[in-house]
Amino acid sequence: MLKQSARPLGELENPNEFIPRHIGIGEDDERLMLSAIGEASRRALIESIVPRSIARSADMKLPPAVTEAAALKELRAIAQRNQVFKSFIGQGYYGTHTPGVILRNILENPAWYTAYTPYQAEISQGRMEALVNFQTMVCDLTGMPIANASMLDEATAAAEAMTLAKRSVKSKSNTFVVFGDCHPQTIEVVQTRAAPLGIEVVVANSAEEWEKAMAGDLFAALIQYPASSGWVMDWSGEVKKLHAKQAAAIFAADLLAMTLLTPPGEWDADIVCGSTQRFGMPMGAGGPHAAFLACRDEFKRSMPGRLVGVSVDSHGNPAYRLALQTREQHIRREKATSNICTAQVLPAVVASMYAVYHGPQGLTRIAQRVAAYTAILWNGLQKMGYTATHHGTAFDTISLKVGEAAQALVAKGHALRANLRLAWDEYICISLDETTTRDDIELLWKVFAKTGQALPKVADFEKGIEPMIPQELRRTSAFLTHPVFNTHHSETGMLRYLRGLADKDLALDRSMIPLGSCTMKLNATSEMIPITWPEFAHVHPFAPREQLQGYAELDEQLRAWLCQATGYAGISLQPNAGSQGEYAGLLAIKAWHESKGQVHRNVCLIPSSAHGTNPASAQMVGMQVVVTACDDNGNVDMADLKAKCEQHSDKLACIMITYPSTHGVFETQVKELCALVHSHGGRVYVDGANMNALVGVAAPGEFGGDVSHLNLHKTFCIPHGGGGPGVGPVCVVEDLVPFLPGHKSGGLPAHGVGAVSAAPLGNAAVLPISWMYVRMMGAEGLKQATETAILSANYISAKLRDHYPTLYASKNGHVAHECILDLRPLKETSGVTAEDVAKRLIDYGFHAPTLSFPVPGTLMVEPTESETLEEIDRFIAAMVAIREEIRRVERGEWPQDDNPLKHAPHTAGALLHGEWKHAYPREVGAAVLDERRHAKYWPPVGRVDNVYGDRNLFCNCVPMSAYE
Repeated sequence: MLKQSARPLGELENPNEFIPRHIGIGEDDERLMLSAIGEASRRALIESIVPRSIARSADMKLPPAVTEAAALKELRAIAQRNQVFKSFIGQGYYGTHTPGVILRNILENPAWYTAYTPYQAEISQGRMEALVNFQTMVCDLTGMPIANASMLDEATAAAEAMTLAKRSVKSKSNTFVVFGDCHPQTIEVVQTRAAPLGIEVVVANSAEEWEKAMAGDLFAALIQYPASSGWVMDWSGEVKKLHAKQAAAIFAADLLAMTLLTPPGEWDADIVCGSTQRFGMPMGAGGPHAAFLACRDEFKRSMPGRLVGVSVDSHGNPAYRLALQTREQHIRREKATSNICTAQVLPAVVASMYAVYHGPQGLTRIAQRVAAYTAILWNGLQKMGYTATHHGTAFDTISLKVGEAAQALVAKGHALRANLRLAWDEYICISLDETTTRDDIELLWKVFAKTGQALPKVADFEKGIEPMIPQELRRTSAFLTHPVFNTHHSETGMLRYLRGLADKDLALDRSMIPLGSCTMKLNATSEMIPITWPEFAHVHPFAPREQLQGYAELDEQLRAWLCQATGYAGISLQPNAGSQGEYAGLLAIKAWHESKGQVHRNVCLIPSSAHGTNPASAQMVGMQVVVTACDDNGNVDMADLKAKCEQHSDKLACIMITYPSTHGVFETQVKELCALVHSHGGRVYVDGANMNALVGVAAPGEFGGDVSHLNLHKTFCIPHGGGGPGVGPVCVVEDLVPFLPGHKSGGLPAHGVGAVSAAPLGNAAVLPISWMYVRMMGAEGLKQATETAILSANYISAKLRDHYPTLYASKNGHVAHECILDLRPLKETSGVTAEDVAKRLIDYGFHAPTLSFPVPGTLMVEPTESETLEEIDRFIAAMVAIREEIRRVERGEWPQDDNPLKHAPHTAGALLHGEWKHAYPREVGAAVLDERRHAKYWPPVGRVDNVYGDRNLFCNCVPMSAYE
């Protein structure tokens, strides 16, 4: 028996317990990997890769790592500083009940939240079916023919609707009219977006102002329906007036209200946008929530965001895919319709399944209950002597004119733990929702009661009450008629439907997702737990600040930690996607130049290798994109850059670079690049997409960057969720801090660029994930994660060198945290393309690496620090096996048009049924590496026909016979 000796208490307490749980590589693994690379130590490897000129001058000053339990306890204390009042504020955010079966099996299920954007259609059929449900739900409720697969929030969706209209209508006007009773945050974001594009926003705050604006020249108008104050009005006549001027009618609509109201599509609206938040997603201090955008069919090729369509697979069966991708930023770049990359897929799936679970009858009942309670509330207030309203119609919101008593009544509400909305100084708006109860109605009457006044009783209305919706505006058309919305209403049925969809997909819970530039790393369970805590989930974004002290502390701490990680002086967490962080950062640069009297500086230099969001963002802020060349090694061509800087010196605003480069290499001249641009009066924007190779090792704010955005859904562990939610903080140096984005209501800095998202804290509800990650890793753990990511990428590059050469590397043959495998020669020798290899990897149970970006015909691989050596070796084995299959084609053993790569992926049905007519045996098609150790993944469809899908566009739930 071994003798046990005393061990230090600190060692037993093990505050670093999470670090080896997050990092998949142990000490023995590390030694083996270093041997394969040819380096003596991890430290030696890093020093041979990261230029010494940019190495951090000091370690990050972060709290030391703590255990998972300790971090959760600390965060719980922060959460409890929030006060969860009953919020009747409305303004686009409402209480909602997330059905337990959806909460447990989607929102808390890694099969859904760790999935990647569905660019590989064959392994994304489940989440794309859910998104087609979402699109159908939006189309049916709005009365529009086509809708996209989600937007970032209602305010940015309205701004995107504005620019969609500008692109699509015949009117040449630059005037955009906004109904003054739109949600205030929507108006703010629209104004931010319009300014750099030269669009004049006219806010009509009265009937007279509206009539004057409508009589003038305009290209579109935005109308809130129902109005922010609750007013329900027939807008059909205004739509006709707009069309007479060749202008667009845009409605920001409430989907729950649309179950009872005439939808805008029946008035011939051009665009309808809004939020699906009240379909099962908690308020979460502002997000994440899936917004939507629907439009007339003629606008579809200019529509922003992603669109899921239906095509056929290689066996002629229906299959989902992303449609019309030629609209998107990664293809059209500065000519893109939008810079949106990450959308809100996970919240969109929740919203769509909320509609599936409740069905049309359930949604109608919920809406009718809300409308009935609103009428009961108003009836009781009238009996109490309140008769002055902003309007006499309502769905869920009433507005009382109370004059000088407004502030006192709001304060009385707070004393009773109820939040009311003060509007126009003398009005109080009261919004009800799905969570409203009889007790809530009686609580509101108590708020408005005068001393000693007898209160009405809800029980007096037991027989029902007519809603405050005018008869002529009550919906008569059917909606959600497809069987999917009329089938899964039992929990058993819903549970099995969700499980069936998840089983079709390949997410991080099944296998490694080796996507270059997308950083699919562990989203730890302990990081995810806090997002559903009531103190974080059920807080209104526009509640009084004293109720949001927990969020304020979380925001302050996380910003401070991210400043340490990046070397910047200030950060805003408001941007709710990486693309929005880019946009905010470029706005800050633009505003800084303008503050110096240099409005003419509008040229943005962008290397040819850049992510597509970079040029798209630049054109959105009104900058002129000038592309700079890259050399044969994938680096920015310094000679060309110098020439472009000199050519555009007087007009140079900035350069946008990605570091390490998009080619997966640490460029050695980055400091010289920054100095060159600075010498010509420009600023340096460092895209933070590859920050997973920098944290703890180098900081862009130290080596010359002026602005960066981060992708918290990459480097800092917020899950991708199938394509969102995301958070894209914008980070700046000291002199740009005054130009960070913000809401006017939140104390916007003197030079601040305005609101870039609907909520002051953006997607606040997912910030606890990144807080937990940093708190449990500490400075040393974060640095170790970076170094391990670099180690793993170099190990893959070395092990695959004899099979697939790495296209770009430093002089010593090393790469950064990702490597580009060059498959281009294979097409010449075998007819096999990079896409064939990507599809064949599905048979082996892997999501493909990034396909043909940034170089066509290549695969970009990023293993991340979270993967175990066993899983990395399994991926390497699959790639080697595929290379051997290609060699058989090269040797003539299999024809170039009939081999397992050309017919990949193979479904179980294709392998098991019918006569086998291929040159290779069925068991080769099955591609089982080691069935004893890893469960076989069977793709639900064969290779999807993209061309057919774009030529025969279906984006809604329709009978499958339509595709036969």
